[in-house]
Amino acid sequence: MSSPVRRLLVGRTIAALATALIPTTLTLAVVRATGSAGDLGLVLACEMIPMLLMLPVAGVVADRFPPQRVVLAADLVRGAAQLGVAAELLAGVVRIPDIAVLSAITGAGLALGTPAVRTLVAAVVADQERLRVNARIGVAQGLAQVVAPATAGALVLALGPGWSSLLTGGLFAVSALTLGGLRPARAVRRGPRGSFLADLREGWVETRRHPWFLASVLGHGVWHLAAGFLLTLGPLIAVRDLGGEASWVLITQLGTVGLLVGVYAAPRLPVRRPLAAVAVGAAAYALPLAAFGPPMPLAVVAGAYCVAMFGLGVLTPLWETSLQQRIPEEALGRVGAFDGLISFAARPLGLAVAAPVAAVTGTAAPLVAGAVLVAAANLAVLALPDVRRAPAEATAELTSP
Repeated sequence: MSSPVRRLLVGRTIAALATALIPTTLTLAVVRATGSAGDLGLVLACEMIPMLLMLPVAGVVADRFPPQRVVLAADLVRGAAQLGVAAELLAGVVRIPDIAVLSAITGAGLALGTPAVRTLVAAVVADQERLRVNARIGVAQGLAQVVAPATAGALVLALGPGWSSLLTGGLFAVSALTLGGLRPARAVRRGPRGSFLADLREGWVETRRHPWFLASVLGHGVWHLAAGFLLTLGPLIAVRDLGGEASWVLITQLGTVGLLVGVYAAPRLPVRRPLAAVAVGAAAYALPLAAFGPPMPLAVVAGAYCVAMFGLGVLTPLWETSLQQRIPEEALGRVGAFDGLISFAARPLGLAVAAPVAAVTGTAAPLVAGAVLVAAANLAVLALPDVRRAPAEATAELTSP
C-alpha cells in the first residue's frame, strides 16, 4: 500500500471518529443545559438543513477544485465550529441559539466535504485497489459508529461535554492536515468550466444519463426512509413485545457485527455484477422491517437485522467503487451530491413521521408497507441492462473516444 493511500485511510478514520462524536455530545450537552426536547430538535435540525441545502453547491465545488483542498477546507470549518461549541460549553454558559448556529456551520462543512471525498479516493487510489480501500474506509466508519458514542459519553460523564467537543475539534484539525496534505499521483480530470448555474445544470444532465444511478439512488432513498421508521418504532416494539431494553441492545449489536462483517467481506466476495449486488444488499433491509411488523420472535428479528446490516455493509464499498468507475471523473462530485442529498434527506423524514403515522395505523402497518416498498424499489433495479454489466464494460465505455 502506497504512502498516499495509507494517509488517506488514516485521515478518513480520524474524520469518521470526529463526525460520530458530535450527535452524542450535542445531545448530552443540550439535555444537561435545558432538558428540552424542543431545544434538542432545534440543534439537530440546524445541522441537517444547511447540509441538505449545501450539497448541490458542494458537488460543483468538488468538480472545480482539487479534492484535497476542498476536504481541507471542510474539515477546518467543522473543526472551528466544534471548538466554538467547546469554548461555550467549557465556559459554562450554554446559549442554545449559539449552539444551533455552530451546528449549522458543522452541517455545512460536512456537506462541503462529502462529494470531494469520493473524488479524492478516485484520484489517490488506483482503479484495481479502490474496492479494497473503500471497504477499509467503510470498516473505519462502522467502528467509529461503535466507539464514538461510548467515548463521548465517558468524556461527558467524567469531564463534561465541553471536553468531548474539544476532542472533536482537535480530531477535525488532524484530519484536515492529513487529507489536505495529500498529493494525488495524478490530477483529477476537469471539464470546461462555465458559470456556477451552468455547471450545476450540466451535473444534473450527467446524472440523467445514468438510469442505473437514478434508479439505485431512489431505492436507497426508500430504505433510508424505512430505516427512519425502524429506528423509531423498533425500540418501542422490542421493549414492549420482545423482552425489554436488553432485546433492543442485542438487536443493534448484532446489526453492528453484520455491518462490519459485510464491509470487510465485500472485496473478498466473488461479485461479478457489483450493481446487482448493491440492489440485493439494499433490498435485504426489508427483512427486519417484515420481522418487526407482527412482531416475530426475538431470534428471528435479531437474525433478520444482522442479515440486513450485512447487506448494507457489502453495499457501501461496492456502490462507492461503482460510482468511481462508471461516472466521468470531471462530474463525479456533482453526480455524487445527488446521492448524498437523497440519503441525507430520507432518513430524517422517516424519523420525523414514524411516530405520527404509527399513532394512526399502529406499528405493524408502516413497517410491513416499508418492507414491501424497500424490496420492490431495489429489486426493480435489476431489470436495467446497465446494472447487469460488468465493471470492465462500464470502464471501457468511459475511456472510449
